[in-house]
Amino acid sequence: MTFTKMHGIGNDYIYVNGFAETVANPARVAVQVSDRHTGIGGDGLVLILPSKKADVKMRMFNADGSEAEMCGNAVRCVAKYAFERGLARKNPIAVETGAGLLTLEMQIQGGKVQSVTVDMGEPILELPKIPVIESKVPRGGYLGRATFVSMGNPHAVMFVKKVAQIDVARLGPIFEHHAAFPRRINLHWVQVHSRREVTMRTWERGSGITLACGTGACAVCVAGVLTGRTDRKILAHLPGGDLKLQWRESDNHVHKTGPAAEVFSGQWNGH
Repeated sequence: MTFTKMHGIGNDYIYVNGFAETVANPARVAVQVSDRHTGIGGDGLVLILPSKKADVKMRMFNADGSEAEMCGNAVRCVAKYAFERGLARKNPIAVETGAGLLTLEMQIQGGKVQSVTVDMGEPILELPKIPVIESKVPRGGYLGRATFVSMGNPHAVMFVKKVAQIDVARLGPIFEHHAAFPRRINLHWVQVHSRREVTMRTWERGSGITLACGTGACAVCVAGVLTGRTDRKILAHLPGGDLKLQWRESDNHVHKTGPAAEVFSGQWNGH
């Protein structure tokens, strides 16, 4: 299997060109290739496939083999891969995902994609649609104070005074599998520096602690506005780098801008 490893501010995945390759059991392959000791190493596997609705289709599998609807960092890399390899020479490009069709505008220099702005669409705030079972959410603690948002995948955003002091490794797996979340959940602890700047740390459903989460950063932008903590346009500092977010009042869409980087390509022989 020919693959390319790419990352969006440290959120790294193994990408496979589904126009040329067939992956028979992507869930199993995702577990194998994601292992950072015996595999290629990454937060999961992304297949770039033909689409009847858009320029390309993206399917993504977490490091544990579970399929996710979308990844905001990975989709930027999909756009870069598709453009630079001629799968789609449009700008902007349309990508079909499990969370719907997304439009991505690329900033290109010398034929190479440097950064990508993604129209992430409208946030979903109704608890049953996220989905969150309201009656099972604890009244106290971090989850009791959380703001729940779906960007096509479920997020819990918790604002704290000092994000560096949060034991993400301990709390992440407990909260991810809480009974209130029938499809599990992505978790974000956020420290607000000003109305236009935050720092966040993430536990991703199915992958654990990651350096970045694009859809999560969008959820943080929305949650900041809903709780009156931030403006509609913010800069989010993630462990792997920065993302620019804007929740536009004009059309209710969230826009996210960040880099996409290719690391290396190779052949995986399986094991």
